[in-house]
Amino acid sequence: MMIPACRLADLPRGEAYRLDIDPPVSVFHTDDGEVFAIDDTCTHQDASLADGWLEGCEVECPLHASKFDLRTGVVDAPPAKLPVRTHEVVVEDGMVYVRLSTDAPNLPP
Repeated sequence: MMIPACRLADLPRGEAYRLDIDPPVSVFHTDDGEVFAIDDTCTHQDASLADGWLEGCEVECPLHASKFDLRTGVVDAPPAKLPVRTHEVVVEDGMVYVRLSTDAPNLPP
């Protein structure tokens, strides 16, 4: 299922947009102009990754500094141990769409 997220022009580079769905998904626009979508909730504890710090293709959780790769969802800094799901992004006619993964999410305990 493709979900319209936002207009690309409304998502500045270096920023994130949170989709309030269940579970929430964040769309990130990197400084290099790439667009990625991952589950918004840190797998360690309930914190919004859209509120985190974006550096390159990684986002740092604002709560305990775990870092997630936007391309793969892999976590590379504790305390989180499980990856976040990644979702396919399609930009068409200036609109950002997210195709949700069918994998089960890794939600915090």
